[in-house]
Amino acid sequence: MGWWPFTRRSKPTGTVARTLVVRAKFDSAQTTPDNRRHWANADGLSADAAANPEVRRVLRNRARYEVANNSYARGIVLTLANDVIGTGPRLQMLTDSDEANQTIEREFIAWAKAVDLPGKLRTMRQARAQDGEAFAVLFSNDNIDSPIKLDLKLIEADQVATPSAKLGIPGAALAVDGIEFDPFGNPVAYHVLKSHPGSGAAAAALQYDRLPADSVIHWFRADRPGQRRGLPDIMPALPLFAQLRRYTLAVIAAAESAANIAVLMKTNAPAGGEAAEVEPMTEMEFSPNMAVFTPEGWEPSQVKAEQPATTYDMFKREILNEIARCLNMPYNIAACNSSGYNYASGRLDHQTYFKAIRVEQAHCETVVLDRILDAWLAEAVKVFGLGQLDDASHQWFWDGHEHVDPAKEASAQATRLTSNTTTLAAEFARQGKDWETELRQRAKEVALMKELGLASAQAAPQAPAPDDEKPDREDEEEDRAAA
Repeated sequence: MGWWPFTRRSKPTGTVARTLVVRAKFDSAQTTPDNRRHWANADGLSADAAANPEVRRVLRNRARYEVANNSYARGIVLTLANDVIGTGPRLQMLTDSDEANQTIEREFIAWAKAVDLPGKLRTMRQARAQDGEAFAVLFSNDNIDSPIKLDLKLIEADQVATPSAKLGIPGAALAVDGIEFDPFGNPVAYHVLKSHPGSGAAAAALQYDRLPADSVIHWFRADRPGQRRGLPDIMPALPLFAQLRRYTLAVIAAAESAANIAVLMKTNAPAGGEAAEVEPMTEMEFSPNMAVFTPEGWEPSQVKAEQPATTYDMFKREILNEIARCLNMPYNIAACNSSGYNYASGRLDHQTYFKAIRVEQAHCETVVLDRILDAWLAEAVKVFGLGQLDDASHQWFWDGHEHVDPAKEASAQATRLTSNTTTLAAEFARQGKDWETELRQRAKEVALMKELGLASAQAAPQAPAPDDEKPDREDEEEDRAAA
C-alpha cells in the first residue's frame, strides 16, 4: 500500500493545496510472469455466457463418463442421493381438520408409492450431481394404480434446449437455451425436444414441445446471481478423478513390469572386458530346485518391486479428500473407509456433511416437493371431496441419521426431555418420524399389552458416568482379585 501525493490548485490566487489519495494494491490482482499461465483462463463472462450450451454439453458428457467408469465417482454420487433422499420424504399436514389431514397423508403415501416418488427423487439428485440439473414434467397418467392420476416424467438436461433454427423466435432476448423468461426473470415456458439429441434421430432434433412453466420442475443449484442453467456438482473434481485413475494405472503398470522379470543378469565388467559373451536380452529357463552356473563375469539378481510406494495410500487419500470437499462430504464417507478415524473425529466431520444434507433437503422441499404437492392437492380435493383447502400448511419429514452410539443418544434424549429443552415433536423429527403417528401407535401397543397382561414398565436410560468418575481398569482388576 502506498501514499501518492495529489496536487490541486484550489484558488485563483495561486495557493496550492496538497491532498493525499490512497491507492491500494492487491497481490492477487497483479499479473506477473509467474502467475500469468495460472490466470490465463480467467474471464469476465456472465453466468449464462460462461455456462453456454456447448460448455454444459462437454461437462455433462465428461461427468457421466467418469461416473460410469470410476468406482469412487459412482459411489460418491449414489451415496449423496441416498443420504439426501433416503427412503423418501413423508408428509404431515397441519390444517385445522384432523380428518382432512389423515386422509391427505394416507392417500399421498399411497400415491407416492404408486408412482415411485422416492426412486424418481433419487434419480433427480444423481442427475443434479453429474448433469448439473434435473427436470421433471408433471402430467396425467391414466395407468397409475391410484385415484390421483398425477405422474412425473423425468427428462435429461440435453432435451431441454432450443434448436438453433428457432433462436429467432419472439422474446428470444429473454430466453436462455431451452427456457423462456418474463421481464422479471420468472420461467414462462420450457422447450423440450421430442427426441434426445443422442438418440440418433436427426430429424426429430429440431422438433420440440413448448411446455408451460407450471408443468415443469427444474432443480439445480445457482452458484452465481442470474444463473439459469445448472453445472455438475462434481465439476471441480473431474480433473482429480482423472488423475486418480492415471496414478492407479501407472502404479499397477510399474508393479507388473517389475514382476514380469524373474531374474536379471548383470555384469560389472567394462565393455570389451573379460566377461563371457552373452547376447543381450537372452532368456534362460530355470527348473525348480536346481543349481545353475552363470556365465563367467555375470551375476543374477532380481528387480526390486518398489510399487506401490509407501506414499500410495497417502496420495489417494488426499486426492479423494479434495474430490469430496466440493460436495461437503467427509473422506470416510467418500471412500467408505473409517479405519483412520476415531469416534470424535468421525462425529466432527459428519456435522458439516449432515448440515449440507439438511440444506439440500430444504431446497428439494421448496423447488420440487411443494410443487408436486400443490398439483396433487388440486386433484385430490375433487377426488376425495375435501372441499376447498383454505390452509394447506404442511411439513416434510426425512430419514433420520443413525447415531454411532445409540445408548449415549438415548441418554441425551431423556435428559433433554426431562429438562424441557426439547419436545417430542423435535425428537421424533430427528428420526424422520411424525410424532402424532408414533404416539398413536405407541398408545395402541400399550393398550394391547395391558389387555394381554404384559408388563409395560419402562426404565429410563441411565446417563453414562463422566470420564473422571469411571474407575480405572487396573482398579477393577484389583477389586476382583481382592474378592
